[in-house]
Formats: sequence, structure tokens, C-alpha cells
Amino acid sequence: MTISGRARLGGVIGDPVAQSLSPLLHAHWLSAYHVDGAYVPLHVVRESFAAAIGGLRAAGFAGVNVTVPHKEAAFAVAHRLDAAALATGAANLLIFRRDRIEGRNTDAAGLSASLEDGLGKNALRQKIVAVFGAGGAARAAIFALNNLGVSEIRLFARNPQRGEALVRERKAASAAVLRNFAWQDWPGSTAGVALLLNATSAGMMGKQALDQSLECLPWDAAVCDLVYNPLETPLLAQARARGHAAIDGLGMLMHQAAPSFEALYGIAPRVTPDLRRTLEEALRHGR
Repeated sequence: MTISGRARLGGVIGDPVAQSLSPLLHAHWLSAYHVDGAYVPLHVVRESFAAAIGGLRAAGFAGVNVTVPHKEAAFAVAHRLDAAALATGAANLLIFRRDRIEGRNTDAAGLSASLEDGLGKNALRQKIVAVFGAGGAARAAIFALNNLGVSEIRLFARNPQRGEALVRERKAASAAVLRNFAWQDWPGSTAGVALLLNATSAGMMGKQALDQSLECLPWDAAVCDLVYNPLETPLLAQARARGHAAIDGLGMLMHQAAPSFEALYGIAPRVTPDLRRTLEEALRHGR
């Protein structure tokens, strides 16, 4: 990788941001494709977000990825939004044009690609999927699952009012039937489920594990956890012990980054086993 005065600049904004794998991920592609560019972590607190975006545009950045807690703020500052951002109410990528900011959401596309990698093309078409959570990740999941042609999405949220609000909001735009269930309804509501998707932060490093059992899950169902640190969450360990196909969150991370890299640097990168090994090594060493 070389950097000149003509280098294209990108980065990731978050609070915190030190734990992000995005700089390592993009650095891998910058080196692999010999791009004259850089991608840097940017620690920005909530109240400084708008000022930071203005400064980065003035400094000549091509754009930035956006992570917690700024995705809704990124949505708000964008002049144009893609369909995924409009459907989820959040943007994780801002592209800076001369006269405008374009907001995009690549999370849904990343999840779709990860599920297709793990399960195969059309594996979820006309199938039932259960989703834990009703936040931003669940919104992206609903958009992705609709694109994959599922027939029904069952939401299970600790806060049933939040789940019900999400169902009401997205019902008209969803080709799949959206149904809301109370958290405690899980054991009796799994008939026909082909995939369980955890869209909560439970099981993430430093957080409590999910308090749901997989004993009630159909034997041929797959389990996907959007958490990628640790790669082997308690949910995925339970799934593998029972013989379920298990998909970790690293696939979504890699695939959602690919359209960001293309937008920032003009090259469509490949998600490869070598990239995955690089990120797994970083996770093993606590990066």
C-alpha cells in the first residue's frame, strides 16, 4: 500500500471505535489491490458528529463508515438515501459528493450474502425465520430476509411493545408475513422455523449470553448470530452441540464492508478465506 498526496481517504466513525475491525479489514484490501489510499478509525462522541462530518468533507475524505451510536445521526445528515437506509432508518456509510452527502446501509446486503454463503442460494425462499431482537440489527435483518424471499418472520423481543411497533412500521413494506411474539413465547413458537437469527448484542464480549434454549428448535434449522466477538458465542456453541448449521457474524461484517470499499475506492473487493483468517487472527489476539 502506498499513500501519496492524491490518496483517497476513508474511515470509520464510532464511540467507541478502538474495537472495530474495519480498519484492519479495509487495510487488507488496500494492500491487496495496491490502492493509493488510507482508512482510519475516528473516535467521535455523539454531540460532535455533525461537526466531524463537516470537517471530514472539508478535508477531502471520500466518505466514512458509521457505527454505534451514530447510524441514526448519519441517516439524518444525508441528502440522499438508498432503499436499505430508508427501510432501516439508519445509514452505516456516508459518501461525500461535491454538493451532497449520500447515505447508504450495507448491513442488509452483508447479511444476505453471509446467509447465502452459509446456507446456499435460495435456501431460505418460502421458509420461516425467527429473529431475536427489535432494534437496528433486526430492522436490517427484516430487509435482508425479504430480499431472500422468506415467507414469514417471527420477532421475539424482550420489550414486546418495541417488537409490535417494528411489526406495525414494516408490515406494509414486507412481502413476508411479520409476526410479533413475547420473549417467553419462544419455546412454543418454533414450529417450522428454518433459521434462528440473533440480532441482539447478547453473547457479545462483556455481555450476558442469551437466556433462550434451542431444545425447542427443529433439528434441521440453522442458527445465525450477528455477534462476531467472540466468534463462538454461547448460542452458536449450543447450536453446534445439537448439530445445527451455525453461522457467525464475521461473514456479515466482511460482506457489508465490500460495497463500502467499492464506494470509497472504486474497486469491488473479494471476500476471501485469507481475509477471514486475518480477521480471525486479530480476534484471537484481542484486537
